[in-house]
Amino acid sequence: MRIYALAVYLFLYIPIAIIALFSFNAGKAATQFTGFSVQWYGKALSNRFVVEAFQNSLTVALSSALLATLFGTLAALALQSVTGKWRAVFDALIYIAVMVPGIVIGIATLIALVTVFNWLNPILAALWPLAETAPQLQLGYGSLIAAHGLFSLALVIIIVRARISGMDRSLIEASADLGATPFGTFVQVTLPQIFPAILAGFLLAVTFSFDDFIIAFFVAGSKTTLPIYIFSSIRRGVTPEVNAIGSMVLTLSLTLLITAQAILQRGRKSDKA
Repeated sequence: MRIYALAVYLFLYIPIAIIALFSFNAGKAATQFTGFSVQWYGKALSNRFVVEAFQNSLTVALSSALLATLFGTLAALALQSVTGKWRAVFDALIYIAVMVPGIVIGIATLIALVTVFNWLNPILAALWPLAETAPQLQLGYGSLIAAHGLFSLALVIIIVRARISGMDRSLIEASADLGATPFGTFVQVTLPQIFPAILAGFLLAVTFSFDDFIIAFFVAGSKTTLPIYIFSSIRRGVTPEVNAIGSMVLTLSLTLLITAQAILQRGRKSDKA
């Protein structure tokens, strides 16, 4: 079993290590290491298309993560009072949202948005004082944020609900016995206990949105996110610049994931203490 586990880990991480190694290649070939250099990182960071794609990805990731965290936390709190068969129904819907393949979510979101836009745009044109300047709903930042926010919502709900289930309920009961209002109890007792899960859910939502290609490919419209730019670049051939971009994205994603995991572990240790 140890040999099998080692083989699996090597299969997963050796290609990633190769990409990171060749991002420091001094030559132009992506598969022939001719010397150590950081020139490709400088070229990637000075490439205006890369910078623009990074800004788009960061804007979408932060915006969708904020929405997913806000509504996911509210949903997790509300679902605590749901019992019986409805609890099972909502649990199933949440886990199904996580398990559905990204390509299905992308296609379904695209069809839904296009249908809604085709229905609303004529109404806006009819109601607008000057029909030629009427706003047109179309794919772009809004569709990306909405799609990624809905995809991350279920993840946030799962993380926050797990934290709510494990927190000390006696503190909430004691706060109520001492005369605190429900809102006061939430702000002073509940929120501090579930905040690590909220923050971890936010960081994971940022990571999933920033790294997503499949859903973004369908709903991005004219906007280009960093994963879409990388995909477009490798169609013309893999270069050390692409390796450098991939390495930077990997570093950012791992940093967010490790931070989220550390926050969750710290929250669990505080509960035990």
